[in-house]
Amino acid sequence: MLTPFEQDIRQNLKHNVTVNLWDGGLFGVALGFASFGTILPLFVDTMTDSATLIGLVPAIHSAGWLLPQLFTASHVSRLRQYKRTVLMTTIHERAPFLGLAIVALLVPVIGLNAGLVLTFLMLIWQGLGGGFTANAWTSMISKIIPPNTRGTFFGMQAGLANLFISGSAVGAGYLLDYLASPWDFAACFFLASLFFALSWFALAATREPEDTNKIIPEEKTHFWEDSKKILKKDANFNWFLAARFLSQFATMGFSFYIIYALRRFDMDTVTAGYLTATLTISQTVANAGMGWLGDKFGHRSMLILGAFAAMFSAILAWNAASLTWFYPIFILTGLANVSIWTIGMTMTVDFGTEAERPIYIGLSQTLTAPATIIAPILGGWIADSVGFIPTFSISTILSAVMIGILLILVKDPRKQLTMNGGQ
Repeated sequence: MLTPFEQDIRQNLKHNVTVNLWDGGLFGVALGFASFGTILPLFVDTMTDSATLIGLVPAIHSAGWLLPQLFTASHVSRLRQYKRTVLMTTIHERAPFLGLAIVALLVPVIGLNAGLVLTFLMLIWQGLGGGFTANAWTSMISKIIPPNTRGTFFGMQAGLANLFISGSAVGAGYLLDYLASPWDFAACFFLASLFFALSWFALAATREPEDTNKIIPEEKTHFWEDSKKILKKDANFNWFLAARFLSQFATMGFSFYIIYALRRFDMDTVTAGYLTATLTISQTVANAGMGWLGDKFGHRSMLILGAFAAMFSAILAWNAASLTWFYPIFILTGLANVSIWTIGMTMTVDFGTEAERPIYIGLSQTLTAPATIIAPILGGWIADSVGFIPTFSISTILSAVMIGILLILVKDPRKQLTMNGGQ
């Protein structure tokens, strides 16, 4: 017998899947015009030669998205509805792209140094905006999508986003080639802002019922106390955290593939657009396939597959003899990215109880955040000091270590839950 809450979830499931897929698709169009892996690094490359600063572009986005999540977990865990919080905070991960468009137009007037500072301020604002949104958004999606289809939904949404990223990324490459500076990057960022606004309206159409049966303690507990309890009792989760932390160092070469191709093989902006499309198409296929396979056979196996993809992409980059090599490199990078981000997020919500979920989400994301900043700084320092090849070789070695942890020490939490008879 379904409760009224469960009936409401089922009744609105088709609607919620539809509007959130629209959100993901439009979000993807926006990201294609302002990709953290290609377009934004190329924009920063017009203002500095520092590999360290260029490598920080995707790192700031990742760290900003991860870092605040544990600190918002206590507040999020006490909410009966998440939607209002999501809609308010996500404005701060979308508005900075309009700021980047204005910065791009102002660079000829304010100079490269001022433009660089303003660009990084916008990137920090954007990253933190995503981070303050993430826990509430993940909790909302986990609430309105049944557990046995979450992996499939997250995969479908991310896959659709990447499909649209691939199209707009090619368009961005042609815009950069066709328009003169400063309108080239400014046009890309203005278009990104438009599609981010459209995706916000799709997200706002989500129907989320109030969970009146959720037990909320009268006294607000401190997230550190709840976190310490989880870390003490759940050894499997600790090894999962170790693998997630190490994954940032195993993939630190990813930040430099596009710049290495630019400097080593004189790549043009149109080719950069096609490489972005290659990356996102591979992520589209991987998100759909790995999400579905994870629901069927366990998400741990998909993490292992992604770790192997990370290792092989670094090996190919290490030995690349021409620009053509970067197409399989970016395909493997796409598989690894899906494993680390989409599958990692999906597996995180399999740990613990409904009440503990925001804390698990927060721990998984926030404790990974320092590595997302340290890894590209380390990789950039190595690249600036002795070249890109040592960065790729170290990534290869650390990928092999991550594979070992996932194979030997991490267990599937859903299978453990079944063996323990549930929680």
